[in-house]
Amino acid sequence: MTPYVYIIMGAVVGAPLRYYVQGVVQDSTASLFPFGTLVVNVSGCLVIGLLLTLAEERGALGPNARLALVTGFLGSYTTFSTFAYESFQQLRGHELFFASANIVASVFVGLAAVWIGTILARWV
Repeated sequence: MTPYVYIIMGAVVGAPLRYYVQGVVQDSTASLFPFGTLVVNVSGCLVIGLLLTLAEERGALGPNARLALVTGFLGSYTTFSTFAYESFQQLRGHELFFASANIVASVFVGLAAVWIGTILARWV
């Protein structure tokens, strides 16, 4: 199978699970704060930390399982987990400048991109 098949297999599970978890959590809180998204992002971070540590330190995941679980499942469940893991790895490697730049750029440039996208959408 091509790598894309493994990615698709994981994504088919991750996206609906994200929708379900986010909705259940948000509906149960009846809050203006996006608790559903927070739970999805934090749980994705927990799972990526678990899976990639098992993969890297114990060889527990082969390349195809890694594609299905990390790239496919977590990629469709939440890309925030990838962002957090990459930032963590940079901090762990004492690359404070790059970690800080990644965090600041992702958050602030991401917010700016949402704002610009909103403006563009209102023009069309």
